[in-house]
Amino acid sequence: MNIIDALHSRHSVRAFKPEPVDKETLLKIMQAANQAPSWGNSQPWEVFIAGGETLERLRRAFLERFDAGLPMQPELPRPQQWPPALQQRMAENAANRFAAMGLSPDNEAVKKAITRRNYEFFGAPVVAYLCLERSLTPWSIFDVGMFALGVMLAAREYSVDSIPAVNLVAYPELIRAELEIPENLLILLGIALGYADPEHPANKPRSLRRSIQEVIRFKGL
Repeated sequence: MNIIDALHSRHSVRAFKPEPVDKETLLKIMQAANQAPSWGNSQPWEVFIAGGETLERLRRAFLERFDAGLPMQPELPRPQQWPPALQQRMAENAANRFAAMGLSPDNEAVKKAITRRNYEFFGAPVVAYLCLERSLTPWSIFDVGMFALGVMLAAREYSVDSIPAVNLVAYPELIRAELEIPENLLILLGIALGYADPEHPANKPRSLRRSIQEVIRFKGL
């Protein structure tokens, strides 16, 4: 698969088949993503991958906390507000998702069930947790972001689907204990990996994209 095809075929999968992703495939994906650029070739990313019973313990623990009403506490703080244009795009995308699934966005029980899927890790058989030395700056977070995109694009070469989500790192102390992640590492992001269930309604929506003419400003060309 070429890069253009990978970029267009990658989308956030919110329902996975239980079929596992073998370790050899995961290593190939990570090896390709490891070519990502970084400041001074610092390569600041550290990756912890959970599957099997390890991931099942985390899944159960996450659901217990969610069902108990405990708020998420990611180590990288969530934005408290968004500029109006971005907020509008997010709202439009949410409305598009509900419409594609044939659901009402006003039904609180439905909204809670959809949110709960996040804490089930969308049924994914694998989650990769991307970490970063706490002393580093946002420039290194930018580097980890490039590595993360590399993971998701490389996964497409092997027909592996993905979704990056803050909810996957909602309770970092559980992840840290289960995967023995040192305290000096910040748990930044989780990427769920697996094979999409094409029949699941959660996989029907596709995120909206603004036109490239709205994004780019040319000058001198």
